[in-house]
Amino acid sequence: MFATHRQNEILRLVRAQQTCTITDLATTFEVSDETIRRDLKPLVAEGLLVKVHGGIMLPAQRDEAPFRRRMVEQREAKRAIAARIAQLVCDGESLMLDGGTTCVHIAQALESHARLTVVTNSAEVARLLAPRNGNRVLMAGGELRADDASAVGDSALAFFRQFHVRFAIVSVTAIDAKGRFMDAQPADASLAQTAFAQAERRIVAADHTKLGHSALVHVCDADGIDALVTDAMPVAGLSKVLAAAGVEVICAQPAVDDTSREVV
Repeated sequence: MFATHRQNEILRLVRAQQTCTITDLATTFEVSDETIRRDLKPLVAEGLLVKVHGGIMLPAQRDEAPFRRRMVEQREAKRAIAARIAQLVCDGESLMLDGGTTCVHIAQALESHARLTVVTNSAEVARLLAPRNGNRVLMAGGELRADDASAVGDSALAFFRQFHVRFAIVSVTAIDAKGRFMDAQPADASLAQTAFAQAERRIVAADHTKLGHSALVHVCDADGIDALVTDAMPVAGLSKVLAAAGVEVICAQPAVDDTSREVV
């Protein structure tokens, strides 16, 4: 396939899939990652595509939701975290999942599980798990957020409070050096707090880019969770804080992937 033809096909794929990674494109066209990077360079220079951490997507002026960009960012780390959490959940168990991108990856990792009872505020999580293997999915109502198709607000919180589950699994925006777990949006922080109050085991799923940073809204301190599943061990200071609070840190090893390199 000539380079120009391949570039046209790359544009078609990105328009269809919203985002693509270098590795996926190289596999699709049976060429090297470097060949794909050479193909992408003029497309990026012309403004037809933009690079994001871990992949490429259409330009922002095409009104792509930030959620779509977050789905490809740190994708291999999120997949590793999701696979590790899936090992913790047995068939037939009950859990709450929020609408963050990491929890969507977790839902994908749970697709082979059976007879799960899943309480969620995410239309995407519900779509992935409701049709499968005798699962029962209970979805919160309320205002549906345009970005990620997650229900937020008092109705969603009241819905979550009806249930008692084995696991509450949430994602966060940041975990600072003092072990404070934080979200960017008040609605997400409130949902996480509510989910934790209804669960026997409280799990935060967060890739390494969230560690050592802060965000707008405080969700809980380290003693408010039971386990952190991440893809890299926290630095010594944060590890000490988490250990003192009795938090189990579970480190999932991502698959080797080239998508963290820059596109061009």
